Amino acid sequence: MSDKTRRFSSVAVVGAGAIGLYYGIRLALGGAGVRFLMRSDLGEVRRRDSAILRLKEGASELKPVQAFGSAAEIGPVDLVVVTLKTTSNGELGSLLPPLIGPETAILTLQNGLGADELLATLFGAERVMGGLAFIACNRTGPGEVTCFHPGSLLVGEFGRPPGERIRGLANQFEQAGVATKVADNLESARWHKLIWNVPFNGLPIVAGGVTTDRICSDPELAAEARALMEEIRGAAGRLGHTISPEFLRRQFAVTPGMGPYRPSSLIDFLEGRSVEVESIWGEPLRRAQAAGAAVPRLSLLHALLKSLDHRPKD
Repeated sequence: MSDKTRRFSSVAVVGAGAIGLYYGIRLALGGAGVRFLMRSDLGEVRRRDSAILRLKEGASELKPVQAFGSAAEIGPVDLVVVTLKTTSNGELGSLLPPLIGPETAILTLQNGLGADELLATLFGAERVMGGLAFIACNRTGPGEVTCFHPGSLLVGEFGRPPGERIRGLANQFEQAGVATKVADNLESARWHKLIWNVPFNGLPIVAGGVTTDRICSDPELAAEARALMEEIRGAAGRLGHTISPEFLRRQFAVTPGMGPYRPSSLIDFLEGRSVEVESIWGEPLRRAQAAGAAVPRLSLLHALLKSLDHRPKD
C-alpha cells in the first residue's frame, strides 16, 4: 500500500471540543467513519443528530453523526484522535483501552509538551503520532465549531522519522480539506508551535482577558509577546531545534488577521475551567531550565498563570 492510498477507515475522536469537532467533522465529510466520544453535549447532539462546522464561507453539517457517551460503546478503531485538554490526561489510562485494537494508532492533537511521552508510556511508542493544529476555532454550541482561520495541520511520528503511516494520514487530511504537512521531527515541531502558544495563550489571561488583536496593537504587550517568542526560540536552540527569526515574524504577523480572537486558554479561564498551565508553560519551562536556557519571562508568566488558575471560582 502506498503513502497516498493508506487510510484510516474508523476513527474515534476523544474530546469533542473545538479541535476535536473541527478535524472530526472534516474527516467524516471526507469519508471516514468518525465516532465522537462526548460528555455534556451528547444529549443535544443526539437529539439534533448532527455536528456543525461554521466557516466564513458558510456552514457544513455532518448528519447523521455518530456520537457516543463511552469508549466501550465505540469499541476498537483504526485511529484514536486525542483532543482532550491536557488537564484531563490523568484519565487516558482508563478512557482509551476500549478503543485500542492490535493495529490501532493514536494521534494526539493536544497542546504543549508531554502528551506524546505519556501516551507512549501507556500504550506503546509504536502507536503514537502527534499533530499540531495551527488554527483559530472555538466551540460555539453543542456539537458546533466556528472556524475563524483554518490554518494548517502538521503531523509527525513520535520518536522516529516519518513513514508510510503518517504520510497516508496527512494525505487523508488533505483529501478532507485540511492543509497538512508531515514533520521530520515531531519534538522540534512542538517547540515551533510554542512560539505562538506561549505568548498568545498566556498574555490574554494575565493582561485581564484581552483578545489576541489587543496583544498585537498594544506596544507594551506586543513587545512582551515578541520577547517571549525569543525566549522559546533560544530554549529550543539549546535542545537542538533551530527556529528561524522569520518564523517568529510570520507567527506574529498572522495574528492580527484573526480579529478579536479569544484563544482556548482564555476561554477556559473566563469560564472557570482549569487552564493547561503545565503542558503549555510549565513543561517547556522545566525543559528549558534543564538545558541551561535563560527564560525569565517564561518563568514569570508560568508563575502568574499558576496563581491565577488557582483563584477561587465564583
